[in-house]
Amino acid sequence: MEKEILLARIDAALNDVRPHLAVDGGNVELVDVTEDNIVQIKWLGACDGCSMSFITMRAGIEHAIRSKLPEIMGVVAVNGN
Repeated sequence: MEKEILLARIDAALNDVRPHLAVDGGNVELVDVTEDNIVQIKWLGACDGCSMSFITMRAGIEHAIRSKLPEIMGVVAVNGN
């Protein structure tokens, strides 16, 4: 699958969780996906530095992505650019 298409599909999956993050003043940005199908995200707003972000990543972000794209092996938070 072309990387552009894969990134668009991942971003669409993230749209499922963004409203839940926005309630608490946060958001998530898709940074990249590695060659071994690890999604890199950046926490934004209230999510950046939140003590619950690890749980949110596993229970919300990773689940939302992997339920639509089972080829994704995992999700990691990065500092961006």
